[in-house]
Amino acid sequence: MKNKKTIAGLLLSLLLIIITGCTDEAGTEKNQSTSKDKSLTMLFSFASKTIDPHQDWMGVRAGIAETLVKLDDDLAIKPWLAESWEQKDETTWVFTLKEGVTFHDGSPVDGEAVKASFERAIEVNEALASALKIDKMEADGQQITFKTTEEYPAFLSELVHTNASIIKADADNIGEKPIATGAFQVESFSSEEEIKLKKYPKYWDGEANVDHVSIKFNSDANVRALALQSGEADISYHLPPESLEPIESHNELRVESVASLRVHFFLYNSAKPELQDVKVRQALDLLVNRPVAVEEIMNGHATAANGPFNPDFEFASEKDPTSYDPSKAEKLLNEAGYEKNEDGNLEKDGKPLELTLATYEGRPELPMMAQYFQSEAANLGIKVNVVTVENIDNYLWEQQQEWDIVTYSNLTAPRGDGGYFLNVAYLPDGSLNPGQINIPEVNNITKQLNKEADQEKRIELQKKAVEKIQEEISQSFILHPHIIVGVNQRVKNWKPGSEEYYLITNEMDVE
Repeated sequence: MKNKKTIAGLLLSLLLIIITGCTDEAGTEKNQSTSKDKSLTMLFSFASKTIDPHQDWMGVRAGIAETLVKLDDDLAIKPWLAESWEQKDETTWVFTLKEGVTFHDGSPVDGEAVKASFERAIEVNEALASALKIDKMEADGQQITFKTTEEYPAFLSELVHTNASIIKADADNIGEKPIATGAFQVESFSSEEEIKLKKYPKYWDGEANVDHVSIKFNSDANVRALALQSGEADISYHLPPESLEPIESHNELRVESVASLRVHFFLYNSAKPELQDVKVRQALDLLVNRPVAVEEIMNGHATAANGPFNPDFEFASEKDPTSYDPSKAEKLLNEAGYEKNEDGNLEKDGKPLELTLATYEGRPELPMMAQYFQSEAANLGIKVNVVTVENIDNYLWEQQQEWDIVTYSNLTAPRGDGGYFLNVAYLPDGSLNPGQINIPEVNNITKQLNKEADQEKRIELQKKAVEKIQEEISQSFILHPHIIVGVNQRVKNWKPGSEEYYLITNEMDVE
C-alpha cells in the first residue's frame, strides 16, 4: 500500500511539473508577444467624466472617433469620413461618404448610420444642435443630405466640431465604450482617471503603428512634468513654463511649443452691478500687465493679446495690446465714483470694491495670473479674493452669483474662422457665455456673419465685431498661449497641433 501511495505521489508530482512547464512556456510566449507590442502613455490635464464623443472632446482627441471633415496643418478644411461634399443651395449640403469605412464592431458606415449618429448628437447636446442648425436629414446609400434651418455658410466648418463625431448611435454604454471609426478602440475607461485603448486592425486609413495607448488625467501640472521626467508618461500636455528647464536639458526628452488658437483672458460677470460700469472694466483692464504675463509667467511661450483672435488671422484686431497703466486705472475708478477711505481701500457709497476672482489649475499659468492681478488690484485699493475650483465650467454656470471675474481660456478660431467664437461667447444663449455678455451691436453683426458667404465680407464683419468688443471690455484679453508639451524622444511621427483636436493618430510611433 505504501509503495502504491509513493508511486501515485510521484506520478502526481510529475504531472504537476508537466502542467507547470506548459503553463510557464505558454506564459513566456504570451509575455514575449506582449513585450513586442508598442505602447504609449499620454498624460492630459483635463479629465473626462464621460468619453461619449457627442458630449466630450476626448473621442476625437484619443483617436476613437472621427468627423466628416477635419482641419489640416494649415487649418483648412479637408475630407475625413466624407469623400466629398457639395452645397446645392443656401440651405442644402450633400456629403458623399468614403467607401470601406467600418465601425469598431465591423459594421459599415453608410448614410443611414451617419444620419442616426447626428440625430443622437443633436438630441443629447443642445449646444451642438444650436451650432449646426440642422432642420432635417436624408440618407441614400453612401450619401447624406443636410437641410439647415436658415442660410448658413458656416455649416461646413461647424462639422469640424469634435462633438459632431460619427458613432454607432444604438450601441450600449456609449459614455464608457463608444463604437466609432477611429484608429483606436476603447479597452476600458475609468471616469476622470484613465482611458485604455487598443488599435483597431481594420482601420480604414491604415493600421496604427502603436498597439496600445493609455491616456491618464491629472490636473496638477507639476505632477505631469515629473511623470515625463520619470518615464511614467511618454507625452505630457500643458506643462508649466517654469518646469521646462530640466526637460529641455534631458537628452531623452524634448519640448514642443506651438502657437495655439486659444486666448487666456479675464471674463467679467456682467450680472454684477460693479462690473456693469464700463469705466470699472476699463480700469481693471489697465491693471493687466501683458508683457509680464508673457515673459515672466509664460517664459516667452505666448503672444500678448489685443483681442480674442490670434494676430496672425486676417480678421484679428490691428490695435496694439492695452498698456499697463495703474494711474489711468485709478483715475477711471474715481470717475466711476470710487474714492479711497482712511484704510486706503476704494469704496463707493460706503461699499468697498471687493471682487471674487475664480481660477483653476488645469492650465497652471492661470492661477499665477490671478495672483499677479490680485496684487496689482490691492496696490490700487481693490480687494480681490481668489478662489480655485476644480471644474471651472460647472462652477461658472451653476454659481453665477458667486463670482465676479474668472481666468478663462477658450479656443477662439478652431476652424480658422472667428464666427464660432462670436456665436458661442457673445450671443446671449451662447454655450461659452457664462458671463452673460449681451452687446446688441455684436449680436447683430454675428447674425449678419452667419448668413454671409463672401470671405472678404466675413473678414470685415468679424473685425467690426472685435472693435465693438474692445470698446465694451467684457473681457480683458491677456495672451495667446503656446501649447507646451513634453515628449519622450522615443515618440516618433508626432507633434501637437494648434487646433488641439487630433492627439492620438495612426501615424504616431514609438521606438
